[in-house]
Amino acid sequence: MENIEQKNEMTAQQSLNIISEMINESRRTILQSSAKHFMLWGSLLIVVSLVIYWLWQYSGSPVWNVVWFVMPALGFPMVRILERKESDIPQSKINMNIGLIWLTYCIFAVCISVIAMLWISMNITLILVVLVGFAEAISGFLLKNWAITISGFIIGIGGAVMASLLAAGAEQLLIFTVCGIMLVITGLIIKSQYK
Repeated sequence: MENIEQKNEMTAQQSLNIISEMINESRRTILQSSAKHFMLWGSLLIVVSLVIYWLWQYSGSPVWNVVWFVMPALGFPMVRILERKESDIPQSKINMNIGLIWLTYCIFAVCISVIAMLWISMNITLILVVLVGFAEAISGFLLKNWAITISGFIIGIGGAVMASLLAAGAEQLLIFTVCGIMLVITGLIIKSQYK
């Protein structure tokens, strides 16, 4: 009888292996969802930045930067639709923290943009591209994914250099186009890693 009970009991190592396997499966599921989010926001960033660039070039007026506010108005409902379709994604501290990182980015981006438009002139492109890179790199560290982390550093540091080198004007918007492309590429890399 005692021999049967010993066989039914898990060893500490077996328990740790099961827990580790569950954590890895949870991370994989979260990364698959993150890939879709990177591709969605990257695509929106590409489209909106090119539309504003074209309108600014065509009209000669930077007033078209108000179109940036369309991006969250379109993006957040699209995220809700994605999340409804992905009801099997585990809600974890990592998932919540990733959401909070990007919500914080959004709050900073909107507040700084409004301040720059209404009160203090600043190189908004440099600030926002560094914030995007920072948010993406931190997300990569939390998810333990090198593609996200490296892309964040490339966006933040490379974007800051480009924002400093390019003349102020519509050309600055092309930095966000490249940033959007990097987000889409990051999403595609993650998608291919976690099929």
